[in-house]
Amino acid sequence: MPESLDLARVIAAAVVLAVALVVAIVLRMLSGRLNKRAGDTRWAWDDLAARLLHDLAVPLSLLAGVWGAANALSLKAGTLSGTANVLTAIAIIVITLACARMFAGVVASIAMARQGVAANVTIFANITRVVVLGIGMLVMLQSLGVSITPLLGALGVGGLAVALALQDTLANLFAGVHVLASKTIEPGDYIRLSSGQEGYVVDINWRNTSIRTLSDNIEVIPNQRFSDTILTNYHRPAQDMSLLIQAKVSYGADLEYVEKVVVEIGDAVMAEIEGAVKEGQTLVRFHTWGESSIDFTAILRITEFGEQFRIKHEFLKRLHRRFDSEGIEIPLPTRRVLLPENGRAADDLVLR
Repeated sequence: MPESLDLARVIAAAVVLAVALVVAIVLRMLSGRLNKRAGDTRWAWDDLAARLLHDLAVPLSLLAGVWGAANALSLKAGTLSGTANVLTAIAIIVITLACARMFAGVVASIAMARQGVAANVTIFANITRVVVLGIGMLVMLQSLGVSITPLLGALGVGGLAVALALQDTLANLFAGVHVLASKTIEPGDYIRLSSGQEGYVVDINWRNTSIRTLSDNIEVIPNQRFSDTILTNYHRPAQDMSLLIQAKVSYGADLEYVEKVVVEIGDAVMAEIEGAVKEGQTLVRFHTWGESSIDFTAILRITEFGEQFRIKHEFLKRLHRRFDSEGIEIPLPTRRVLLPENGRAADDLVLR
């Protein structure tokens, strides 16, 4: 009789495990379909909820099956209690990992919505993961009967020592958070530091910021550098910007006609060349009586900082060709030296 009873318990436990496995497979299939359907929508929150269900379906079903099997076997009270503690700890770990992934996705979605589709910011997501995992570990220890009060006190003292040892790292961390919170720079912006580094911001993580230079190299800059340097952001307040091109003409040129020619060339370049603001207006401003020329600035509009080289290249080619065909002189620097001879001024000598 006892042997048949034990066999019946084993069979019951096996049936419970089999049912739990079937439920886990069914939930996995359903959550997979739900996850796929959620991916077809534009709303990001349903993707995160579907992914959470997809992550929790199988492990929680199997844990529930193991707990049911343990009860079906009618284990001793101590063994059953230990099994419950272990299963609870495993469940907390599984839920913590899934929640860390979900909350990191929530933070990433919010950052994406605020900073644009090109944003690639990892610092907020990483901080979120660390916080959720830390809370989960404390809850797991508490569930196992470990008092976390002394642990928190030890962590406080140890945290102070770690903070003193990692001053530079923490300074970079908080500097990165401050930069992102204040939206001084964002991934995709073109920046230039007073120390000379410049390029497109690629990523801002917990320690440093990566920028891609125009020569396609990556420069890594500590976040703390941004708090004690002068920074120019060429994508603020907007990406489109004015391109200032310096030029000069001789004193004998008709300035009205020169302005007309430069405006025609500038408008043609902005209308035809990619990277220019199509509806932009070319401006000409004469500003300096030079030693051998009248200097002026041509002002064009470009869509973003990196387009200036193409626009400037095409504008100068066309302007040089047009000045040459119109007979507008681009003067070379000259000096006039007067040499006294027998008390009278000598002939002028022109130095080129």
